[in-house]
Amino acid sequence: MHDGMTENPDNLIAFQGELGAYSHMACHAKFPDMDVLPCPSFEDALAAVVKGRAKLAMIPIENSTAGRVADIHMLLPGSGLFIIAEHFEVIRHCLLARKGADENSLTSVKSHVQALGQCRKTLREMNLTPLPFADTAGAAKQLAESGYDNVAAIASELAADVYDLKVIRKDLQDEGHNTTRFVVLSRQQIDPASIKGPTMTSFTFEVRNIPAALFKALGGFATNGVNMTKLESYYESDSFMASEFYVDIEGHEGEANVARAMEELRFHAKRVRILGTYPQERARNIR
Repeated sequence: MHDGMTENPDNLIAFQGELGAYSHMACHAKFPDMDVLPCPSFEDALAAVVKGRAKLAMIPIENSTAGRVADIHMLLPGSGLFIIAEHFEVIRHCLLARKGADENSLTSVKSHVQALGQCRKTLREMNLTPLPFADTAGAAKQLAESGYDNVAAIASELAADVYDLKVIRKDLQDEGHNTTRFVVLSRQQIDPASIKGPTMTSFTFEVRNIPAALFKALGGFATNGVNMTKLESYYESDSFMASEFYVDIEGHEGEANVARAMEELRFHAKRVRILGTYPQERARNIR
């Protein structure tokens, strides 16, 4: 297990969190031959790529149960990085404890607030008091160092291996389809023409707060048959004067229908930023 400090930057992928985090698992699943670089924050993970300390960064952007994770639309545009891949990781929470503990000795459980919420029913049935913590793997790390056999942690099975903890229960989550979508960031963008198979393009744009601005900006995607899989609004500043949007679409600008839709968008929008074109890992459009 490498911390990345002495590794070749060209073989390093950065992520936010401690070793054993779900982002660590996503790195291992997507790039099994790369070493990992744990970072305290999403900004630190991106900065590692920008400054050349790592080749790639793995960032979670949305969860099927909890919704948005990282504010990628705020982090990416100013970084100069591009999305080059996506990855879907099924989140399987485990109840972890020290080697001397068992299910009957446990009274409380630590983890990230989202993980606690995703296991709420099971924790109630087990009569365990939830204790919010900064992140899942961090909770496992602290538990391993604590000496307490009445406290558990909710984290990944990988975290159990990293911190030498015992798995009390697997698949602790209330919903079995709990999945997180990650994006992989790089300093170099992909040439869309080199991608084989279905693609995704992510971008942000800004419109003026005038009647029908969004309708006019997005009308070209409907008339040109471009499938839009994600549309989120946000404000880049506290002025509330201009609406910003984050969008995922199927296809890329090398395709005629997408090119026409993007041309119409640029005509009506104040600004369009392409965040990346990359291969689809999971099909979106079921025909």
